[in-house]
Amino acid sequence: MSVAPLPTGEEKTRQVRAMFDAIAGRYELVNKMMTFGLDARWRRRAVADLRLPPQSLVLDVAAGTGDFTRELERHGQRAVATDLSYGMLSAGRQMPRRVQADASALPFRTGSFDGLTCGYALRNFTDLEVTLREMARVVRPGGRLSLLEVAEPERGLLRTGFRIWFRRVVPFIGSLVSDRAAYHYLPRSTAYLPSSDEIVAILNASGFSAVNHRRVMGGLSQQFIATRIG
Repeated sequence: MSVAPLPTGEEKTRQVRAMFDAIAGRYELVNKMMTFGLDARWRRRAVADLRLPPQSLVLDVAAGTGDFTRELERHGQRAVATDLSYGMLSAGRQMPRRVQADASALPFRTGSFDGLTCGYALRNFTDLEVTLREMARVVRPGGRLSLLEVAEPERGLLRTGFRIWFRRVVPFIGSLVSDRAAYHYLPRSTAYLPSSDEIVAILNASGFSAVNHRRVMGGLSQQFIATRIG
């Protein structure tokens, strides 16, 4: 049976918004099942790596139901959540500042934020280069960026186990607990993701410096940390 091609352009934006609206109610539950709760540890590290003073204003892009947003607040920051999906933002909790918006056209003034986070969403943006330039635009000079994204272990049994889990087990769990189409899209969506070297290059070209990439827990996840050029 042939598999439909992944959407691009405006159709991708439309489908991604509809997909996340559909899974909002069970999104956090499935995430915890997919990662055995490790995603919470990775977000804590990502927020700490911002190295911003308390009460800094931080934008959480593609905030979803607010896991990153709440972690920022626990670290004493003032977090603003933004997401393409109204359903995700509506399903979130403890998110006092939330704004529905397309990340490629953020409705904030230039240099408004001291920092920016984004978790596991780079592959869902319709135009990644434009979106990363927007992220750079809204962060003040000297401000900090911390991104998390999916990855794949490079070799060995860990890589084999990851592929079985991510490509077969995760879609099965998603089908049982939430929306079948959404969690079959998830493994396929990694095809949108450039290599880590390409992402570093795009961040540098967008206006960030000292871009650091690290693999998390043997390559189960990856993190990008950078500073906005003054």
